[in-house]
Amino acid sequence: MDKRDVVFPAGRQELYDRNRYSPAVRANGFLFVSGQVGSREDGSPEPDFEKQVRLAFDNLNAILVAAGCSFDNVMDVTMFVVDPEANLPTIMKVLPDYWGAAPYPTLTGIGVTWLYGFQFEIKVIAQLPKAETAA
Repeated sequence: MDKRDVVFPAGRQELYDRNRYSPAVRANGFLFVSGQVGSREDGSPEPDFEKQVRLAFDNLNAILVAAGCSFDNVMDVTMFVVDPEANLPTIMKVLPDYWGAAPYPTLTGIGVTWLYGFQFEIKVIAQLPKAETAA
């Protein structure tokens, strides 16, 4: 197995250190991204649901950029949603702004009852660009 390399988005390492996990790990040509939520700079939840979903995608994109990727490199998505029946229409409205054109990544959606004060979380696996896989 290749050595694991942790990726931190700009300005958020303290948040991850405080919570004791890596935002993303590069290994074996892939980027494994921890679940991202719509947290503000201080880690608190964005109260407006649509803004929370957009902020979760923005936080995800910051990690992808820090790893030399974009959403085009994402192969697999897992979304965790509190009250999916009520919240899925808003999520589906936001997705096209971040996912771009087909082919789309695979998607697994999981309804949950609690996300530490958040309503939406997204985690992905991305394939690193060829230049990154040689590192």
